[in-house]
Amino acid sequence: MAHVLAYTSPARGHLFPLASILDELQQRGHHVAVRTLAAEIPLLTARGFDAAPISDRVEALVQEDWRAGNPRAALAAAVRGFCARAEHDAADLRVAIAAERPDVVLVDVNSWGALAAAETWGGPWAMFCPYPIPLRSRDVPPFGPGLPPAHGPLGRLRDRLLRPLVMGQLEKTMRPAINSVRASLALPWLDRVDEMFRRPPLAIYLSAEPFEYPRGDWPDSVVMVGPCAWEPPADPPAWLAGIEAPIVLITTSSEFQDDGRLVATALQALADEPVHVVATLPAGDPSAYPVPDNAHVERFMPHGPVLDRAVCAVTHGGMGATQKALARGVPVCAVPFGRDQLEVARRVVVAHAGTRLPAARLRPDRLRAKVREAMTCTDGARRVAAGFASAGGAAAAADAIETRLLGFRATGAGTGTALTIGDNTGE
Repeated sequence: MAHVLAYTSPARGHLFPLASILDELQQRGHHVAVRTLAAEIPLLTARGFDAAPISDRVEALVQEDWRAGNPRAALAAAVRGFCARAEHDAADLRVAIAAERPDVVLVDVNSWGALAAAETWGGPWAMFCPYPIPLRSRDVPPFGPGLPPAHGPLGRLRDRLLRPLVMGQLEKTMRPAINSVRASLALPWLDRVDEMFRRPPLAIYLSAEPFEYPRGDWPDSVVMVGPCAWEPPADPPAWLAGIEAPIVLITTSSEFQDDGRLVATALQALADEPVHVVATLPAGDPSAYPVPDNAHVERFMPHGPVLDRAVCAVTHGGMGATQKALARGVPVCAVPFGRDQLEVARRVVVAHAGTRLPAARLRPDRLRAKVREAMTCTDGARRVAAGFASAGGAAAAADAIETRLLGFRATGAGTGTALTIGDNTGE
């Protein structure tokens, strides 16, 4: 069996989906080492992983794009954050590789320096991506603004005209920074930003159609496996069993982005509705909000038991929370604040799995109307759930790692069983 080393950015929204894949690899007999947030080391150690923290220099560099006054400034701030981390996460992964001597390395899409370090390593490696993968395609709109897919000649013309404008700003902001990181590791210059996401021999994309837009020019390296939703094991609160009304779950980002007003607005909007509101603020302060009689507000609680009884989830447009709800067939009202969330929210609408309300238009009356509308989209949410299930999840991801990177021969892809060594054993 193989020695697997996984490296994540300091984001629980990236670690938690990966954890289900690491569980699957370990169950197949592989040794799993992981470098991630220091606060999560006890949890991962308890699951049997050889866990250690990423560099404190990486973890200390928090994103402040939420402070920006417009999308362009927010993009520039996010790029500065990723590049500041890259200087340290490249060296951090190289130290980890030297210590672990792995057979295969898995790297977070947001760890730009670690991606470059994995490329220079010379061994088999993969990138995992838990948000809409920013690969340009002739079949989808330019990434970022959350545009609807084009239809007909006029739509394709729109994309041709807008792509240089949208992608030009992205290239201008990101490419010099990415190439600076790569130059420090003696890697070749990239002519386009999305080449960074095409370099890995395997890109494990934690989504699937019909939530992701179909396209005819996917790189061979991309394997869509569905969301691989996972959360730390925890008992649901006792009060949950006593709720009789239909539940609406409200979620906010696990990385601070000043989206607490989504909870405040939802509590006001749904106070007189025949539902019970359960809101979580992992990066906020639950005590800061007046809570009506039909609501509970917590910093953290497992979403699974809530979603099993929910009729709608109101999310900040984060890929993890949104796909977790849809994987259970629960429709979503997405309220995007920035980052990749505009793309996620648009995919909700295009899949007929819910509604979207831009954060700039967030008001109680508008949110209430969008939640009511989302509740009528159960059929679309169930279609998305079926697509996610058919993608294979953690078992499909482990199959791809074993067959594409480790030379194993499939004995039943997607079954969750171990694979066997292929031709390199002399069989």
